[in-house]
Amino acid sequence: MFSCWCNVRVLVTGGAGFIGSHLTERLLADGDEVVAVDNLSTGSPANIESFAEHRNFEFFESDIRNTELMDALVEKSEAVYHLAAAVGVQLIVDRPVHTIETNIGGTETVLDIANKYGKKILIASSSEVYGKSEAVPFGEDDDIVLGSTSFSRWSYACSKAIDEFLGLAFYQQYGLSVVIGRFFNTIGLRQTGQYGMVVPRFVQRALRNEPVSIYGTGRQTRCFCYVGDLVDAIIELMACDEAAGKVYNIGTSEEISIEELADKIIEMTGSKSKKEFISYKAAYGRPIEDMMRRVPNLERIRETVGWEPRTSLTETLEAIIRSEKLKMENVKP
Repeated sequence: MFSCWCNVRVLVTGGAGFIGSHLTERLLADGDEVVAVDNLSTGSPANIESFAEHRNFEFFESDIRNTELMDALVEKSEAVYHLAAAVGVQLIVDRPVHTIETNIGGTETVLDIANKYGKKILIASSSEVYGKSEAVPFGEDDDIVLGSTSFSRWSYACSKAIDEFLGLAFYQQYGLSVVIGRFFNTIGLRQTGQYGMVVPRFVQRALRNEPVSIYGTGRQTRCFCYVGDLVDAIIELMACDEAAGKVYNIGTSEEISIEELADKIIEMTGSKSKKEFISYKAAYGRPIEDMMRRVPNLERIRETVGWEPRTSLTETLEAIIRSEKLKMENVKP
């Protein structure tokens, strides 16, 4: 059963981030009023520049743990998309305390206030929750297999798992309408390589004919979903009453190894770049564990809202490459 979500006021946390800005832009195009909150720790004013003056858009630069502000904003909104989080392997490795406090403390604050006013909420989780599981493709009810606590990499996976536990607990104990989206690797315009995201990093280096640095063996595989398709998925889940109280994988099953991705980008850019392989320790300054495959089972979301990813990896890479070329051409010497 689908609710009517026409021309409503919604709150987007992390609204100046990569995914949050695309979601906000889409909601505004659909006629909704959007209030975005972002502390700009990983988000950027540039991400919202094209719609910053939109009559139905309001932005607050603040931490989501600012309870006074969040209380006022949630009360006046019909629904909450909670996307704010510490993201990116580099950031997670460098600032593990920030990662844990932001992800768990921030989600607890947003859930408490959403429950106070009975507002439907979608919580953005991550495929990192599956950890080192080898049960590919991953199903939402599969066991979680995390590494040792001595590897700070797993603090992110654990923090997002706690977010999920919290969300489901609010649904079970209080009847709060909570939907959890478990995002797999998402790519598109506005994504930065600053925090370890592989696609923008590869594209930028290939366009400069610089060595394309592959961490580890390059045999690890990922499935890269276009951000516009992911936005479609979370909007459809929020409009579906039956989605409440459940976790949904959101991604694509189009699998590619990281070395193959590098080859593809080098070819598509016509680059003279060479591949170089760097150990995780050299890349991140400390040992780090990684998972070899990360592929979602999409049966649940398909059955619930009929969602399927529509954009191929090649199409998405073409758009990213065009955008990065334009940025480089517009940079003054």
